[in-house]
Amino acid sequence: MSTQAFKRASGILLHPTSLPGNYGIGSLGREAYQFIDTLVLAKQSIWQICPLGPTGYGDSPYQCFSAYAGNPYLIDLEDLVSQKLLQRSELEKLSHLPQDTVDFGALIPLKLDALRKAYQRFVEKIQRSDASSRLAAERFNRFCHEEKDWLEDFSLFMVIKDKFGGVSWDQWPEEFRKRDWAALDAVRSERGDEIQFHKFMQFEFFTQWRAIRSYANNNGIKIIGDMPIFIAYDSADSWSNPEIFLFDEEGRPTHVAGVPPDYFSATGQLWGNPLYDWDYLRKTNFRWWIDVLKDKLSMYDLIRIDHFRGFSAYWAVPYGEKTAINGSWIPAPGKELFTAVKQEIGDAPVIAEDLGVITQDVKELIEFCGFPGMKVLQFAFDSGEENDHLPHTADPNSLMYTGTHDNDTVTGWYTNAPQRDQDYARRYLKSGSSSGKDIHWDFIQAAMASVSSLAVFPLQDVLGLGTEARFNFPGTLGNNWTWRMKPGSLNRRLVDRLADLTQLYGRY
Repeated sequence: MSTQAFKRASGILLHPTSLPGNYGIGSLGREAYQFIDTLVLAKQSIWQICPLGPTGYGDSPYQCFSAYAGNPYLIDLEDLVSQKLLQRSELEKLSHLPQDTVDFGALIPLKLDALRKAYQRFVEKIQRSDASSRLAAERFNRFCHEEKDWLEDFSLFMVIKDKFGGVSWDQWPEEFRKRDWAALDAVRSERGDEIQFHKFMQFEFFTQWRAIRSYANNNGIKIIGDMPIFIAYDSADSWSNPEIFLFDEEGRPTHVAGVPPDYFSATGQLWGNPLYDWDYLRKTNFRWWIDVLKDKLSMYDLIRIDHFRGFSAYWAVPYGEKTAINGSWIPAPGKELFTAVKQEIGDAPVIAEDLGVITQDVKELIEFCGFPGMKVLQFAFDSGEENDHLPHTADPNSLMYTGTHDNDTVTGWYTNAPQRDQDYARRYLKSGSSSGKDIHWDFIQAAMASVSSLAVFPLQDVLGLGTEARFNFPGTLGNNWTWRMKPGSLNRRLVDRLADLTQLYGRY
């Protein structure tokens, strides 16, 4: 398979939930467009985000109710006001939510209430006979038809989930767990309006997202989307496609995903995701995976696949274990899968997240695929481990990060690092300050100067923020995914400094 070729460029990692705004969470509205404008002024070419799916328990974008659907909490409410589907007075409670963090518990019921009001007005609108109303109805119906392969099951799944108080689908009555036709048809009849509501939210999300991507591309900005290798157990995908997972007769996993003890956790990480039945997928020529990849390529310019090593071998933990310690590595048919992808899609612009326990078989798979891997500067200065994350050891076919969504910020890392690691970082980076005052800029400059084709920095590192701005702490539940940038924090001084470094190191 041919090696992916990326022009030398750089960009910023910022999930849309972290954008500023007035209604408790970043959205696909004005602030997203302004962020793209700022990327242009900073001479950046990349905006990297986390997965955009609808989040469930724990609010993690890596544990979504669907591999296809969008997160309705990202819908821009100002756009719905401009469509006359909402009145500004109806957003009053949302406007009192905090601006520097996402309080999901307070946000979700308020935003859903606003979206329900918008949906009711949308229904009233498309029932009228004027040209504008007919056009809105046609656009909505066309979206539902084009996306029906996943939209029907997802909307039904969400309605049944609500019917049973939000519990995971493995706790539903048997006729719903096992998708009895009569039981599902009864829900379609009884709760048809609720099903349409979920379709409406997806219609609004994708209408707004496609406009955002178009604006980014038209301004020279490519979007790196993120795709988890595993889907959430409590998802429309596992409920509607049980045959592609390692489930018992009752639809419960025999084993679940995780990783062994590593940099982030002494007991490993027990993710709990269902594992694929690769034997079954092989018989279908990996149809499910190819369809998902096609969908993501319609949303993003490049796709980062999280935990890529799982295509070579994955850590399987017996269902019911409390930690990930008692797992084992099971081989996966990655070369067969990506050969099938190549045959149907061609050279897919995939980025392999190759962090963690990387063995020779994983390296061979990535080399076979030709996908660029990842380097993380925080790992480069860990004196306790051998690594190949230093800029002078990087492969040009790679992305150099100062840190990822799972890392501490650079400033937070430096503050908490052992003194020997601090000293090593300062000496390597030729830091101008023995106190590490501008260590985040030293890291950014080193990433810019590296031979890696792409250099990416979490926005928190550009802002020089500490651990208080960390986005996620792997292996923990609660207080993750909540950080938001403050309005005006990415000021002209920072933008100009980033633009200068971008030009200096030939990434513009």
